[in-house]
Amino acid sequence: MHRANAARRQLDFTRLFLAQGLAALLVALLGLWQAGAEGAASALLGGLVSLLPSLYFVWRGLYRGRRNVMSFYQAAAGKFGLTVALFVIVFVTVPPSNPALFFVAYVAAQLTHWLSPWLVSEGSPPRT
Repeated sequence: MHRANAARRQLDFTRLFLAQGLAALLVALLGLWQAGAEGAASALLGGLVSLLPSLYFVWRGLYRGRRNVMSFYQAAAGKFGLTVALFVIVFVTVPPSNPALFFVAYVAAQLTHWLSPWLVSEGSPPRT
């Protein structure tokens, strides 16, 4: 039973990550239409800066080791640190040619977390 629930959660988190990627791709298409290939590349970088720390959080907080409050705090701290590091790496090594599209894609991918109650479900609610 535990394995079935874990597989269901993993599948549902996959849906959340697909929604994040779709949000970034939509902004990238908008960037391609408005600013060309450089705008699309900036938007894709913004989407990656959002998606990679989220993947780390789920891996660290849910699928590695024990599930307790301390592991979630560590996963959240790691996600924050990874986000800061990715921002620094992107802006130092490959500065986006269109920072506005970079941040729009980042925010769009982050806002998909508001959809998580519909995308990540623990199963049906108990009947009363």
